[in-house]
Amino acid sequence: MAILVGIDEAGYGPVLGPLIVSATAWRVPDEAAEQCLWERLRESVCRRPARRDRRLPILDSKKLFHRKTGLAGLERSALTALRLAGIQPASFRDLVGRLCPDTPAQLDLYPWYRDFDLDLPVSLEPGTLGTQANALRLDCARQQVTFAGAFCEALPEGHFNRLVGNTRNKGVVLLGLVLRVLSRAMAAGGDQPVRVFVDRQGGRARYAAHLLTAFDGYDLQILEESPERSAYALRRKGGEVRVEFVVSGEDHHLPVALASIVSKYLRELFMIGLNRYWAGRVPGLSPTAGYYTDGHRFLKDIAPALREADVDRNLLVRVR
Repeated sequence: MAILVGIDEAGYGPVLGPLIVSATAWRVPDEAAEQCLWERLRESVCRRPARRDRRLPILDSKKLFHRKTGLAGLERSALTALRLAGIQPASFRDLVGRLCPDTPAQLDLYPWYRDFDLDLPVSLEPGTLGTQANALRLDCARQQVTFAGAFCEALPEGHFNRLVGNTRNKGVVLLGLVLRVLSRAMAAGGDQPVRVFVDRQGGRARYAAHLLTAFDGYDLQILEESPERSAYALRRKGGEVRVEFVVSGEDHHLPVALASIVSKYLRELFMIGLNRYWAGRVPGLSPTAGYYTDGHRFLKDIAPALREADVDRNLLVRVR
């Protein structure tokens, strides 16, 4: 068997809310390591959702989630897939604890997250997930595919600011989170061959030095470094890990698309907490997704409440 890992983020650009990086890991037969997982699971999964198609949509979260139609599509895909790994969270904090073990202890530092919790699912009836999860589980069993789990790193605003302040480069912060979830996913794979796909952010094309630092004891071979793809082989006695940083990875690899969905879903839940906290202090406040223009509108709207609450601005507003 081989392990396929996909990694993607949500929240790299906003001025409000956390940065989330997720990895999803799948066990497949050795001969399927080079195959398209969408094609192998075509009986239960689709990459282009249609109204009459009952298969589970797994695609770039930006194409699946539409703010006007709400959280339901994103939630269905995230929670259905997580059920295959035995993850059935009852609440937001339950989900965070399962996917991001280091994060719950950080939440108490933030007034908007400190007392926040939310029953899950938010937009769906709980019973609606079971049928689709069963269909996906049966298809995976027929195809000898196993969803090994999701691994997330959530970096709340103040923690993000501190790391960016230390490195003076938010790209370095993002890459650090990518390498952490990659390490966790690799540990779940044991000594099996691992193939990793990471959605590339920004213009970085060279990752060899960072991989060698993160994975001491491996020999590294550069397979390709180009504007579209940066590929590496990490080898040691226990086996080989191939890591590819690819442009638009969520459009080409199902594990990356699911990582995109999990990251976006988790970030949207965090944003519900942030919006609820400030809406309770500013009557009529319009919620925000935290991106630049609307994020600054939101900050202007809450300015009096922010001063009155005496909240450290560095806990709320991201520096870059």
